[in-house]
Amino acid sequence: MPPTRTTVRKRSIQAFNVNTAGCVGLVIKEAVKLGRQTRPDLEIGICGEHGGEPSSVEFCYQIGMNYVSCSPYRVPIARLAAAQAALSAKGGKSEANRTA
Repeated sequence: MPPTRTTVRKRSIQAFNVNTAGCVGLVIKEAVKLGRQTRPDLEIGICGEHGGEPSSVEFCYQIGMNYVSCSPYRVPIARLAAAQAALSAKGGKSEANRTA
């Protein structure tokens, strides 16, 4: 039985709930990589509610984004998530050695 309009819509919305290494995350990671190949000093960030989601903040750090932006009430958790991502970076990588 083919998916109904409602189930297709729910699936597409769920794909954007959290940036993961799969789905949308792969597209974002490739965009960062291609942007930096063209212009190494390109400032790249993400804004909106994704910018305050802890798993999205960690993902953005891992792929080498420069910043996240979010609504004021999410700033404390975003800052905490950014600090945790920096501390849990594998092998003690410095800021300059993050992958992009």
